[in-house]
Order: sequence, then C-alpha cells, then structure tokens
Amino acid sequence: MIKERLAKLRALMEREGLSAYLVMTEDFHGSEYVGDYFKCRRYMSGFTGSAGSLLVMKDMAGLWTDGRYFLQAEKELEGTGITLFKLQCEGVPRLSEFLAKNLPDNGKLGFDGRALNYRTAQAFGKLFEKEGKKITFVYEKDLVGEIWENRPALSAKPVMLLDISCTGKSRADKLADVRKAMEGKRADYFVLSSLDDIAWLLNIRGDDVTCNPVVLSYLAVTKDSATFFVNEKTLSREVQEALSADGVTFAPYDAVYRYVADIPDGKSLYVDDKKTNYAVMMNRREGVSLLTGDNFTLLPKCTKNATEVENERKVHIRDGVAVTKLIYWLKHNVGKLPMTELSVAEKYEELRGGQENYMGPSFEPIIGYKEHGAIVHYSATKESDVPLAPEGMVLMDTGGQYLEGTTDITRTVALGPVTQEEKEAFTLVLRGNLNLAAAKFKSGICGANLDYLARFPLWEKGLDYNHGTGHGVGCFLNVHEGPVNIHWRIGDPGKSHTPFDEGMVVSNEPGLYLEGKFGIRTENLIVCRKAEKTEYGQFLKFETLTMVPIDLDLVLTEQMSAHERELLNGYHAKVYQMIAPHLDEEEAAWLKEATRAV
Repeated sequence: MIKERLAKLRALMEREGLSAYLVMTEDFHGSEYVGDYFKCRRYMSGFTGSAGSLLVMKDMAGLWTDGRYFLQAEKELEGTGITLFKLQCEGVPRLSEFLAKNLPDNGKLGFDGRALNYRTAQAFGKLFEKEGKKITFVYEKDLVGEIWENRPALSAKPVMLLDISCTGKSRADKLADVRKAMEGKRADYFVLSSLDDIAWLLNIRGDDVTCNPVVLSYLAVTKDSATFFVNEKTLSREVQEALSADGVTFAPYDAVYRYVADIPDGKSLYVDDKKTNYAVMMNRREGVSLLTGDNFTLLPKCTKNATEVENERKVHIRDGVAVTKLIYWLKHNVGKLPMTELSVAEKYEELRGGQENYMGPSFEPIIGYKEHGAIVHYSATKESDVPLAPEGMVLMDTGGQYLEGTTDITRTVALGPVTQEEKEAFTLVLRGNLNLAAAKFKSGICGANLDYLARFPLWEKGLDYNHGTGHGVGCFLNVHEGPVNIHWRIGDPGKSHTPFDEGMVVSNEPGLYLEGKFGIRTENLIVCRKAEKTEYGQFLKFETLTMVPIDLDLVLTEQMSAHERELLNGYHAKVYQMIAPHLDEEEAAWLKEATRAV
C-alpha cells in the first residue's frame, strides 16, 4: 500500500515538474503532535512516530528521524522501499545536506507551504545557494491531499474557558504583557501560530489534537486589537462573550493569510519564524518589515506562576495515587489475572479517571514489556501486544491532563525474578535521576550544564541513552513544551539553551535500552525553585513534583553512594507522606514497605 501511494505521489510530482517532494510531520502550526487531518507523513510512509521527515524523489525515498524512533522506524518502514536516515549518527547527512547535494541545479522542491516553517525553508534556500544551485520552491500544492482518500476532516472541537484559579493570571493582563513586549521590539503586528501559546494567552483549552488541549487557530495582536482566527462553530456564546470582553474579535481560520497580505507597507510584523508556516510568510508584502524571534508568550508560558506551581503539586498527588495503585495492582495480580500491554494501559486510564478533574492522557501510553521496553517510544498495537508474566520488567511511560496541570511519569517495575544485569542497569539509571534532582546551581545555568549529572553513572560504564534527559512540560497544555530542556548536545540547532528560572517545570528521565533484551527509564517531573542568594549570586534548586515509589526490587543499594541512598530515602519518605492517606489499608501497608529506608 505504501509503495502504491509513493507511486501515485511520483506521478503527481512528474505532472508538476518536481525534482523532489517533502512531507513533514508538523501541522500548519509547527506542532509536535498533530490531529488526524495532518498525518500526511504517516499516511505516505507508514511510520507512526511523532518526529520525522519524508523525502520522495524519482528514484529514492528517505525518512529522517531521531534516536527515540530508530527501532520503531526500522520495523515500520520494512518493505516500503523507504530508506531510514538515523539523525545524529556518524556518516548520516541531515535532510538539508542531502537535499543540497542531490537536488539538480534549476530543480524544483515541492512541499505544502502550510506544513513547513519559514525558518527551515529559508535555511534550505541558503544552503542551496552555498552549493551554487538555483532551486525553486513549489509550496502551493498539497499533493498528499490529492492522493489521500477519505482524509479525516479538520478537527472542530468545542473551546473551553480556563478559570483564573487555574491560570493565575487574567487574559487581559497577558495581552497587556504581550503588547508591552511588542512595543519594546517596535512591532506593529504580532502573528501567533503555535497552538499552545494561543491557548495559554487567551486562557482557553480545546481538544483538536489528541492529548494536547489546544484549539486549531491563529491569533494576531496589535496595540489595540486581537483577532482570533478560528472555526467559530467551536465557540459557545459564553466563550465569545468572555473573549469579546477583553477586546478579542473573530475571523475564519483560513483568513489569516488574507490578514497578513493586508498589512500595510511601512508597518512591522513580528513572528516566531520557527513556528510560522512558509505560506503565511509568503503573503507578506515587500514593504512590511519582518521582525523574528521567540514568541512573546514563550518564556512567560514556560515560567509557571505561583498558582500554577501549587496546582501542579496538587495534581501530582492525585496522579501519584493513580500510578501507585496501578503498581500495587500489577505486583499483586500479574500471573493471576490476564493482562497485556494494552490492558495495563486501560487500567491506567481507569485509575486516573477516578481522580478529580482528570481530562484525559497527556500522550499515548507507552507500556513496554521485556524487549519492547527497549523501543523508546513503543506503543502497543493489537498486532504487537503481548501478555505480561510474573518475570522480567515492564516500562510504563504515561501521563495525565488535569484541569490544573499536566503529568508525565515513567516507572520501570519488576514483575517477578529479574537478572543481575537488569538490576545493575536500573541502579545506574536511578543514580542519575537522583543526582540531577538534587542539583543546586547558579542562576544562568541551562540544561546542557546539568545533563552530565544524569548521564555520568552510565558514561562511567561506557553506556548512554539516545534521547534528551529532560523536556519542559505545560500546565494543562502540551506535555512537551519549550524552550527549557536538559540535553548535552551543545551544537544541536534543535535544542535551545534557555537558562533555568523559578517556576520552570521539566522532566528528569535518564534511561538505558538494550535492543532485544529490556528497556529502563525512571522519570519524574521537577520544578525549578530559588535557593539562597549570596555574594556569589542567586542559587537555584529543583523540587520533585512526581510522587510515586521507585521499585526497590530492582535497586542494588550496595552500588549506590551513601548520599544517593539518602536521596532515595528522602524521596520515598515524602511519597509515603503524600500518597498513603489516599490509599486503602492494604495499599498503604504495601506502600510503607515499598518506600522503606535502604
């Protein structure tokens, strides 16, 4: 089927005179996770991961993705004729480098200009010039859309208002802050495309992307107006009245292209060119000056206020109760009740669904038993689903969306006898997690400065994991939120180096994955807080939000330092204090033993 679709695409490419056609993962807003309508790359390649780019030429097709998806992509691309290009591996060219080398001079590169951001397109153009090639961009046609039979419709779910008790700041105050930032940049117009930024700024949430409570929309702000480009069928009278009261007017979703085209000469337009699509930008008049940089909402959204942080603490207790109950259920029922990877995911949803203000998962659950745990972003299907038995380990990476916050947690749990190798690997990963959580550092430090704390136990053994150590997390928003991250790749253009500040929430998730054997990850969410201020400057530290026991059946305490054991005991004491009151008698008794001092 994939080969047939590629053949149809190549026929359309020949019709348009294209040398190559690029199919990106993103939607029209630069989103990491996208609605069904936008899953063009998945439709054309069969690869289901959340990151990747498909390039189709006359005699080749290639898919570029990162280390989280190497094993998954190898399996899903088998038999399609599509070559896997493993990003950041030795000898593997970047997509842009491959294009520059392999596109013919005077060739034509096709893509849907709504699904490629302006910065990437500009970078392609500069690289082509450097190679001395003249390449024409053909961006007005969605060729995949011509092939895709029974394509899902654009989502149009109802928009909900979020109360200030959840946001900690009013819509009017946020808009005022944006206008102040615009004034500082001398920007007459600010067009906002990223969906989580729009939801955060307007204090709204939606359901247009699975697991991401966002609304398909654009927003344009001037000093005295705010235009919300959205399907008005999604807006109740209550929502319209609330937004209108703060000066927001409404326009059709696609009208943003006309809006940009109508900006008068002599005015200035500010956008985040990493998040604004090429087609929007190509509508700008030559006489409109372009200002680019991070969205004015980016850092304020990432830096949670006191209300949001307190809400996250409360949410993580509720979520911790659900996950702790799940681990108890697993340990007491594996081998007695029938259970598979998929049924464990269903049990997670059942237990979270019993918690106050639960809105749904924050991403598709990752339940990987034994060797499936080595597939970093494994997602069980009916075909791949396997039963769990009272032996080995299961890796469970799950999260929840609550009205007041977002969770993301990974626990690796022993279901019965495990090997010495598995225990040693688990202990190495745990040591990295504990040492990162205990970090104390000066203001101005970013994630790249801290990444070694999580990796050094593994690096000492010549081991590593092929993904970042931490990503920012939204507040009842996207589970992956920029710009803060913890990653060692200093030169990676896809990784920002934003200094930590009080209120930033980030994951702490070292791991180890041995293909064909097992996978281990221990993930907590941590929030940055102020420590003391001395003559040497302001110091910062982390507070762990996640409240779930770590499986002591997998820990070799003799391979931990006294300080690391102290950190583990301190964490477990807090877990018991926070979670035990919400459990029944038998569960609480088990938790007391599961969090015993070591």
